[in-house]
This record gives sequence, C-alpha cells and structure tokens, in this order.
Amino acid sequence: MTDKTVLVLGGTGKTGRRLVDQLQERGANVRAASRSGRTRFDWDDRNTWEPALQGVDAAYLVDMQDKPGTWDAEKHIRELAALAVESKVRRLVLLQARVTEPVGGKSLIAGEQAVKDSGAEWTVLRPNWFNQNFDEGVLLDGVKDGELRLPAGDGREPFVDAADVAAVAAVALLEDGHAGETYELSGPRALTLDEAAGEITAAIGRDVRYVSVPHGEYVEELVQYEVPADYALFVADLVAQIRDNKNAVPTDTVRRVLGREPRDFSDFVADAAARGAWNL
Repeated sequence: MTDKTVLVLGGTGKTGRRLVDQLQERGANVRAASRSGRTRFDWDDRNTWEPALQGVDAAYLVDMQDKPGTWDAEKHIRELAALAVESKVRRLVLLQARVTEPVGGKSLIAGEQAVKDSGAEWTVLRPNWFNQNFDEGVLLDGVKDGELRLPAGDGREPFVDAADVAAVAAVALLEDGHAGETYELSGPRALTLDEAAGEITAAIGRDVRYVSVPHGEYVEELVQYEVPADYALFVADLVAQIRDNKNAVPTDTVRRVLGREPRDFSDFVADAAARGAWNL
C-alpha cells in the first residue's frame, strides 16, 4: 500500500507526527489531520470528518479519551468507522491503551469493538506508557522541577517509545498480514519510577526525585492546580495501573512486528538529554 493515501488523525501528536514521517519515508501519500492543520479533523465537528476521509485507503485513528470531561469513544469511533467504510477506506489502525479496566470511569479500549464491527481490515494498538511522557508530556514539568510526585508506589512499567509505536502503526497501515490483530506494545524492560528518575538524574547531572504519594492526595493536589476533578481522577487512576503492576510484563510484539528490539529507556534518556529536553 505504499502508493496509497493514508489519513493520520492526531498528526501533530506524540505518535501521529512520528507516524507521518515514517509513512512519508516509505513513499506513502500522507494526509496529516488535526484541528488546525491543512487537513482539518475535529472529533467535535462532524463537518470535518467526510472531507478528511475522501480518497483515503487507510486511516490511523486516535480518540480523545485523555481530555477532561465526558466523551463517548465508542459512539464517536463507531460513527467515524462507518463513514470511513462508506468512503471506501479499507484499513483502520486504532490507537488505544494497554489498560483493560476503567480509569476515572472511562474505558480506554472503548473504541475497539466499533472498529472490529466496521467491515474494514482492522488492527488495534495497545501501548504502555510512552517514554515521551517524560520529555514532552505529563511528566515533563516534574522532571524539570526535580520531583516526580505520583501515586505509582513501587510498581513497574515497561515504558515504550512513541517512535516504536509509530513504526508498528506504519507496518500495519502499509503491509498485509496484520488485519485482525491486537498488538500490546511495550519497551524491553520494566522500571519503577524511582529507577526512571535515577536514569534521568545520571544523564542530566541534576537531581530528579520520585516521591510516591497516596492516590487521594494526588487527586487533591491536581485539583489545587485547577485541574478538573474528573480529569484529576482519570490521571490518578491511570498512574495507579503502574502502582498495581497491571501491565508490568514486557511484550515481544515490537520485535515480532519490526524484526528488531524496542528502544530501551536508557537510549531514550540519553537522546533527550543530548537534545536539551530537560534544560532549565
């Protein structure tokens, strides 16, 4: 499918922008969509859906489960997937999460059945927490402040690199043999937050401490920073997945799909430090 047109929702996001680059390198015609991009796509504006899908052969779907407030992932993805099939999109790759129980009252795999029922070829990606949460996401400010306060206890997480997730997505979008697969994606080893902070400390020469805080206290702290209460609970419940070692066992999926080992957290840290990601 390298001569085909691929729509990438969230084309400026952690996985989306990396996927755009990888698809272009492989010769695909890429349509990067976002709320403010040349190809407009807004989950809350159905007028943007059909134009984004016209002439598309395959699509990468990213939902909005991680925004504050309520959002019906199953309904929205079902409606978009149906429209995609009507528009002759034959392959869908859906980004979800390696979390199978509700967090903050939300199911992070709510859209999976909708894609499976769509009639298109489908592949579901369920990644662990991204490495990039430390240098461009929710954990960046904590690293820069020198203190990661999280309700993660001594739990372990095999952080996965967003570029590896994008690489698997590119394969699933462009190559045959991945239809009907649910891929759980992790890095090669599981770390505690204390170990992760230690590796960052060693790389930047500035102390970064992990402080384990109780679940309820963490929610209260976020609310004090004017984070909506529902979203604060969502984040706390998501971090609690690490605390409870829900997804602590690394998978071999990246190696099986890409024929190479996933990027190690140490390599990510070395690169991020060299780029000045955590410079003050």
